[in-house]
Amino acid sequence: MPDTKTKTTDDKVIKSEEQWRKELSPMQYAVLREKATERPFTGEYEHDHRAGTYVCAGCGNVLFESDAKFDSGCGWPSFTAPAVESHIDEEHDASHGMIRTEVLCSKCSGHLGHVFPDGPGPTGLRYCINSAALKLEPK
Repeated sequence: MPDTKTKTTDDKVIKSEEQWRKELSPMQYAVLREKATERPFTGEYEHDHRAGTYVCAGCGNVLFESDAKFDSGCGWPSFTAPAVESHIDEEHDASHGMIRTEVLCSKCSGHLGHVFPDGPGPTGLRYCINSAALKLEPK
């Protein structure tokens, strides 16, 4: 029988693929675990303007605050900065014939989206994040 317990190592969440599939919707699994991208302009949070905190849909790690959200017109929720820098990991991504910076949850290594250097002040960054990777905790 496979081990379906969630393990935490150095603040990392480690689950079996079976457990991830059971706990996440098919779209959440595709985005967070298989690095898929939801279609532009279809995500739940793209036009959501409620105040709150966006957490990782996979593990609940605090990722972004609503006051850092802006409408970039790109088709996905966009943020100028993470809520806590250490809650985001970045990796070089050369897939699909592009060179980008992938954004991952530091706690569960879930794929969130990408960050680009074309955002507004004060950071000049645009964290382009899949709605399926997020859950909004309204204030």
